[in-house]
Amino acid sequence: MKLRLLKEAEIIHFVRKEFFSKEKGLALGIGDDAAVIRAGTKSLILTKDLLIENVHFKKSFHPPRMLGRKSLAVNVSDIAAMGAKSRFALLGLGLPKNTPPGFVESFFEGFKAAAENFSTVLIGGDVCRAEKVTISVTVIGEGRKIVTRSGARPGHIIYVSGHLGNAAEGLAILKKGVRWGEDRERDVLLKAFLDPDPCLKLGAALAKGPLVSSMIDLSDGLSADLDHICRESGCGAEIEKECIPLSSCLKKFSRRPYDRALYGGEDYQLLFTVPPEKVPAVEKIGRGYCLTRIGRIIRRRDIFIIENKKRRPLIKRSFEHF
Repeated sequence: MKLRLLKEAEIIHFVRKEFFSKEKGLALGIGDDAAVIRAGTKSLILTKDLLIENVHFKKSFHPPRMLGRKSLAVNVSDIAAMGAKSRFALLGLGLPKNTPPGFVESFFEGFKAAAENFSTVLIGGDVCRAEKVTISVTVIGEGRKIVTRSGARPGHIIYVSGHLGNAAEGLAILKKGVRWGEDRERDVLLKAFLDPDPCLKLGAALAKGPLVSSMIDLSDGLSADLDHICRESGCGAEIEKECIPLSSCLKKFSRRPYDRALYGGEDYQLLFTVPPEKVPAVEKIGRGYCLTRIGRIIRRRDIFIIENKKRRPLIKRSFEHF
């Protein structure tokens, strides 16, 4: 197999095909939020993310303490999407020669605070010189009942947690020159981007039973991540535009709130599907969380959005690295 285009999706497809394995003990390889390895009666869940200066963040507007928290949180969010518990972390950190010691100290303060919040222990890693700040985190989790992207079936109900689009609007505001701490209302949006809070407890609660048939964390945006579930499950979906949960702050400051929710990404909320018979139990859990029913899974392998009772194809769009 040869790469035709240097696109993120094609690179992942290439690697997935070239490195497909039926290795004993490997329960789930490339293609989900995390890999899963069998370990006795439990499963080990492994995930990795990169954060690179001027690609994922800018030092000019991302406080190092929040960057430390976020670098762990985005990985823990993958563990949450599998319905598992976060346990251990490895950190690779590349730093330019002129990096101020205060930046490094604040970064580790944030990383340590997040590790304590998520009951995750840093057990090793590497530090080296780099042209730009480069952060590579691996998180290892564990669980018994693992939820994947591939279990959605026609008739299952689609839910999301929290509010969508806040992070994308927060990034847009930062690019305009507004900084953290200058405006209390805008800080709600800025925090969603600078310091996301993964849904670990919710993911674990939904995995019990399990109550959900598929789940993913919203890192690429609702349109792209719903497409991931549909592709892995071999089905399609339709969602109600008016049901997509938007915060009052997003509605106040964004000219395109639904575009932020559909295509912005980095919300790190959970998107999941529920068999009809499990809906009452999920709704009961939802009393302690912000859960919103936004659509349903359909047999036809397309994704539609319904607005004013009219159905049209949903354009899939997300951030492209290449």
